[in-house]
Amino acid sequence: MTHHAHQHHHGSGDAHHDETGLADLLDLDAEVLTSYLDEVTEWVSLHTAVAPRTIVDVGAGTGTGSLALARRFKTAEVVAIDQSALMLARLRAAAREQQLTDRLRVVQADLDSAWPGIGAVDLAWAASSLHHVSDPDRVLGDMYGALNPGGLLVVTEMDGLARFLPDDIGLGRPGLESRCHEAAAQAHWNAHPNWRSHLEQAGFAVAEERTFTIEASPAPPSAGRYAHTYLSRVRSAVGDQLAADDLATLDHLLASDHPDALVRRRDLAIRGSRTAWAARRP
Repeated sequence: MTHHAHQHHHGSGDAHHDETGLADLLDLDAEVLTSYLDEVTEWVSLHTAVAPRTIVDVGAGTGTGSLALARRFKTAEVVAIDQSALMLARLRAAAREQQLTDRLRVVQADLDSAWPGIGAVDLAWAASSLHHVSDPDRVLGDMYGALNPGGLLVVTEMDGLARFLPDDIGLGRPGLESRCHEAAAQAHWNAHPNWRSHLEQAGFAVAEERTFTIEASPAPPSAGRYAHTYLSRVRSAVGDQLAADDLATLDHLLASDHPDALVRRRDLAIRGSRTAWAARRP
């Protein structure tokens, strides 16, 4: 999985719908955040003295990170791990489109159960996935064990939810998006620690902690779909925590036939930041 306003759900029906919506969001991530992916994978390359032969993407989702790393490190095999068959099917399809299937190995596994037997790796990548496992410290130990000596682990997390709208959208009370974010924070969306002490406890030497700023203004053509998918998930998860007038405004934004709908707006931007930790196995 890549970053996001997302949570794990189990079961069928609504859970499958939620998983499909998350997969759509992750696919849009890959489309909208190309410049960020280029920047962060270039930064990763600066911390790799020797080109990695094998890379593992821990919680790969639909492959945003897996394929960005495959493009950056053109001779590496990428092992993509995720528990979702739907996500991995999307990843395989994207890899075919980008002609990267010959360097991609897909492994379906639940990291809460056990680390899969994938062999030794030179680079491990965990983008907004580590805070979702039930025992992150155990998984960090598993990744330490999987890395070759001198190998690199990169963990990334969102610093907060993405922002798309100006404070005053000409509809309802100003500050709607901020209040949506407050409700999401109260529901512990995207809650994660600073991973430095956890990395050091697992035996890693932290080489660098860096924040990447994301800003796309004017927004790319797909920003309306991206914002709609993103805020639909917010509406589904924390809509009952919003005031009635805010909920009505949000529903207007999400209604495709409303004149102020997200997919019609021309004042969207994409703003956010992510923190990354690069840590080496001695």
